[in-house]
Amino acid sequence: MSGFEARDNAQQVNIAGDHTGDITLAGVCETSPPRPVVTAALRRDVVTFLGRDRELARILAVVGPGRMVSIHTIDGMAGVGKTALAVRAAHELRPRFPDGQYFVELHAHTPGQPPADPSDVLAGLLGGLGIDPRYLPDTLAGRRDMWRDRLSGRRVLLVLDDARDHAQIEPLLPGGRECLTLVTSRRRLIALDEALPLALEVLDPGPAIDLFTRLANRAPATNTDQVAVAELVRLCGYLPLAIVLLAGRLAHHATWSLTGLADQFAAATDRLTELQAGNRAVRAAFTVSYQSLTLRQQRVFRRLGLHPGPHIDAEAVAALADLPLLAAREELEALYTDHLIDEIVPGRYRLHDLLRVYTLTLTRDDPASENNQALGRLLDYYQSTALIADRWLACRTCPTVATPLPPSLTPEFGDEIQAMAWMRLERANLLACLEYIALHQPSRMVRLTELLAGLLERDGPWPLAEQLHQRAAEAAEQLGKQAAHASALDDLGTIKWRSGDFEQAANLHQRALAIFRETGNRLGQANALNNLGLLRRTTGDPVQAVDLHQRALAIFRETGNCLGQGKALNSLGNVHLLIGEYGRAAHLYKQALTIFQKIGNCFGRASTLNNLALLHQDAGEYGEAADLFKQALMIYQVTGNRLGEANSFNNLGLVCRDTGDYAQAADLSRQALTIFQETGNRHGQAGALNSLGNVSWYIGKNEQAIYLYEQALTIFRELGDCVGEADILTNLGLVHRDIGELRQAANLHQQALAIHRDVGCRLGEAHALTNLGDVCRATGEYPRGADLYEQALTIFQELGNRAGEAEVLNGTGGLLLATGAPERALVMFTDAFALARDINSPLEQAHALEGTARCQARLGDTAMPCLREAIEIYRRIGAPETDKAVAFLAELESCSSQDG
Repeated sequence: MSGFEARDNAQQVNIAGDHTGDITLAGVCETSPPRPVVTAALRRDVVTFLGRDRELARILAVVGPGRMVSIHTIDGMAGVGKTALAVRAAHELRPRFPDGQYFVELHAHTPGQPPADPSDVLAGLLGGLGIDPRYLPDTLAGRRDMWRDRLSGRRVLLVLDDARDHAQIEPLLPGGRECLTLVTSRRRLIALDEALPLALEVLDPGPAIDLFTRLANRAPATNTDQVAVAELVRLCGYLPLAIVLLAGRLAHHATWSLTGLADQFAAATDRLTELQAGNRAVRAAFTVSYQSLTLRQQRVFRRLGLHPGPHIDAEAVAALADLPLLAAREELEALYTDHLIDEIVPGRYRLHDLLRVYTLTLTRDDPASENNQALGRLLDYYQSTALIADRWLACRTCPTVATPLPPSLTPEFGDEIQAMAWMRLERANLLACLEYIALHQPSRMVRLTELLAGLLERDGPWPLAEQLHQRAAEAAEQLGKQAAHASALDDLGTIKWRSGDFEQAANLHQRALAIFRETGNRLGQANALNNLGLLRRTTGDPVQAVDLHQRALAIFRETGNCLGQGKALNSLGNVHLLIGEYGRAAHLYKQALTIFQKIGNCFGRASTLNNLALLHQDAGEYGEAADLFKQALMIYQVTGNRLGEANSFNNLGLVCRDTGDYAQAADLSRQALTIFQETGNRHGQAGALNSLGNVSWYIGKNEQAIYLYEQALTIFRELGDCVGEADILTNLGLVHRDIGELRQAANLHQQALAIHRDVGCRLGEAHALTNLGDVCRATGEYPRGADLYEQALTIFQELGNRAGEAEVLNGTGGLLLATGAPERALVMFTDAFALARDINSPLEQAHALEGTARCQARLGDTAMPCLREAIEIYRRIGAPETDKAVAFLAELESCSSQDG
């Protein structure tokens, strides 16, 4: 007997082989023949079961002594392999359930067949246990109770395949925990109490490739074939059913090649047509799921296919489907429950690639006007929300007219963090919308590109930002939109500046400024002027930079634009910091900080805090500088501003270097360099390389320092940053001095001095004079050295730079000691030590202590206490001066022992 057909068209039970047994039923006629008993009715296991080891192990793990799980559900989209996993698990578990293993098809999604009635299913199952159909109860409850009674005390495994819902399943469940039920469904069976759910995803790429090659009987012979197979399974969305059908087609076409099929499948306008074989088809599987939806759910599902981006949330669905927000959430949850969409993060969903193809085939039957209106509502939502977010994020106020906002759906943001979080979350969707409207609505594309300028400037990648702003500029020019054209040019210039193309950036800002002047757009003029000022400062023209920033500031004040005022004040402060006017810089920074705090602009506040920290650092106030850098870093990290974070890391590294924590300094600069490299910021890379070179030089690794400095010098010269170039020349000169190449050192310091004087950087000039004085002291040119030190000391004192002042005093003390004036030298070292201690500069403290010890030794006083203290500091900070000081101490100790 190969099967048993239950009464009243009940669900047929699949039976693998004849199985008979005795069963005693009260009231059965003695002459009735014994009925066959079915105990092994599992579906045939598949040989090509791949890529589900983890899921299979999870099912098997819960079936053992003392187990608490008696129901295990496997849910997933159509064609994902739920049945294959349940069957494989059932075969693995067979020995543990000797009293019977049953497979029941519930037909929730069988084309042309209604879902199985649980009453009919029970009739078939009870018949399989040997019960005469004449004695079956007439009611569902009666059959359910008889089924559970017959299974009482038995260990039975039941597979319920393609279940519709809880109501269909519940009557079929055994009553005892000795039994195990595996349920497969396209729906998430949320109402099924005590069930352990397993949501089955598509295959990983590796197992998907293995499945395809096995079923196609084609082992890739070349790298080209391997690439073709990888592309085929990717185009199948790694869906097992699609892979099986496509591989099966290939297996029966010996003349087809892997590469040929890959090209054909990629070019197919309707891939679903390619994925069918007889009654098995991906489209048919999807259609049954679609037809089970309500009319509104079907409409929402079709609209999802119109979305240009990779994922969607309830707000966007509400716009697409013209629904209230609550209704959109409900319909998304329903589609998620039916495995027609995946939830990638809470509240955000996506369509499987083949389901997206399927939705597009459905939307073709909708009126084009309805589809266009749905897309228009979606684009309005994204553009309006981006406008609100941009008001928090913009580095400048957009000079074009704002788009009117719809009254509903558009969210409000409480701060920049919320606005940036939304922008970053929707980044892929916004960029996808840009690509769509670039072909269909160029005017809207220009506006949306402008609204994304703040995000693109902060997050990049800058090559992509350049392409987008260039396209917007060209489109705006063709459309005759002058303000939008100028704004796009200005945005493009900012990205060119960020990328280090200063010449092109200047040209773009000038073009933008000219158009803004022609059209009388005052806000646009101010933006362009301020951007030109940033360029002039970077390229070493502080006088012109001050003029440009002041002109921009005047317009921003005239138009009442607070964001622009804060930015212009901050930029002006940077120029005054560069030329050493610390008091003026501090005043400007404080004004900018007040404005940014008033308007709640944390990005501007972080930038200003960072600049104030640089001012304190230049003045040798390292504690205050570190505190301000940390405040800025915290803002950058909370808001996810990686460029600002990198700058803060590098600046904190400089403070650690100046206070002798070289290991931490190197670590911070390396973190900064990594971020600059990842974001493509070459200017930042050069600065971080310079900082790492400083640490290497400080700890005596001169060759490594030279290598790092030369890398930085190349970048600064390519960018045209003369201030950065001068800094590197200075540092290279210091290394060459230390290794005894004094002529080369003098030449490098002289070049640096010329650049600093040319751009009016007084702080850089003072450092260059000090360094040249050190070289003169080493070469015995004492009168010239003394003159250079005096010039440097005057500048440092005028600037209030106490760190530089301490360095010059130590240098002058060394020169006086070398010329036979230890008493005067001792005064210099004493003053240097007091300054270095006040500003917490351990290196200059150690220099002063060592100089003091040498003066004391020359004067016949006790020198060893001061020298030991200097050595202790040298050792603590890992300074290369340690060995020389230790040798001097040994010399003093030797002399002392001889005298004793």
